[in-house]
Amino acid sequence: MEERIKKTRTMILYFFNPDCAACNSLRPKVEEMVLTKFPGLELLSIDASTNPSLTSKVGVYSAPTILVFFEGMEYIRESKYISVQQLGFKISRYYDMIFS
Repeated sequence: MEERIKKTRTMILYFFNPDCAACNSLRPKVEEMVLTKFPGLELLSIDASTNPSLTSKVGVYSAPTILVFFEGMEYIRESKYISVQQLGFKISRYYDMIFS
């Protein structure tokens, strides 16, 4: 995972739990936002319930959690109550610098 993050220019890790209603509701909205506004972002959804070693390694202990990486570094971390609009605003600040 660390190598993939370093090699990918921009990436979102979306940690979810299949039994989490908020996770299941938020996920399609995040996917649509990435497709329509940030096509250069790679989105990777990770089932936290089946990847406990990965989640603990990156310090994710609740779902949903979104980590956004630019140039291999984490710039954004959102957990629990996530506003797609606010997340998009935060991403655009960095995304526009890289892709403009």
